[in-house]
Amino acid sequence: MISSPDSKREQPVLETRGIRKDYGGQVLLDDINITVYPGELVSILGMSGSGKTTLFNIISGLIQPEEGQVLLHGREVTGETGHIAYMLQKDLLLPYKTILDNVALPLEIRGVSRDEARAKAGEDFDFFGLAGTEHKYPRQLSGGMRQRAALLRTYLFSKDLALLDEPFSALDTITRSSLHQWYLEVMDRIHLTTLFITHDIDEAILLSDRICLLTGSPSQISREIRIEEPRPRSPEFRVSEEFLRYKRMILNELKNQ
Repeated sequence: MISSPDSKREQPVLETRGIRKDYGGQVLLDDINITVYPGELVSILGMSGSGKTTLFNIISGLIQPEEGQVLLHGREVTGETGHIAYMLQKDLLLPYKTILDNVALPLEIRGVSRDEARAKAGEDFDFFGLAGTEHKYPRQLSGGMRQRAALLRTYLFSKDLALLDEPFSALDTITRSSLHQWYLEVMDRIHLTTLFITHDIDEAILLSDRICLLTGSPSQISREIRIEEPRPRSPEFRVSEEFLRYKRMILNELKNQ
């Protein structure tokens, strides 16, 4: 089981401090402060248009904020790319490359030779449930298997922190539920820390250690909710009174905003 660590004992993996982003003369994000500790899954939950993806673009260094800092293991990386793995909703696997070559791509970009990159990537195929797919092409895999490949590619880019932007939203309910459980097991076994975007309240409650609600105009973190139920969470938790209590809490906060 993973529980949120004591901030007095562990240095955060990721921090955003006072992030502000303007668009078209208006403030989109204002004073965004998020801290993620080792082994946590922290969700950013907000409505469409609240600036969740913009925030991830800032954290990953793709765009520069007007104000604020992004720190990785205590070192400022604001506006710097290449430090943090970022997986979008679509798997973005290249259709003309095999799954192995798709997964190995981040290593090649970092200057690893093609043969060495393929060898290193191949070591994790079994662990990620992808054994036997190395020489297949994306069109030959199911949506769930493509997402596993994309997650492995993300992991190889940055082995301690992943930004996931609604990675399961395009999957059917059964596949999504299966991947939820699988991803939590993978996180636990490889000590991966995750910052997760979603607009699905149930998904946020089921997966997260903490949920940051991004609301208002400009968008701010209006509330942080800690999910006390230990992971992994049983199927019964989803129909429990405790689950409904968290859901009502979130819905009331969103309604008030």
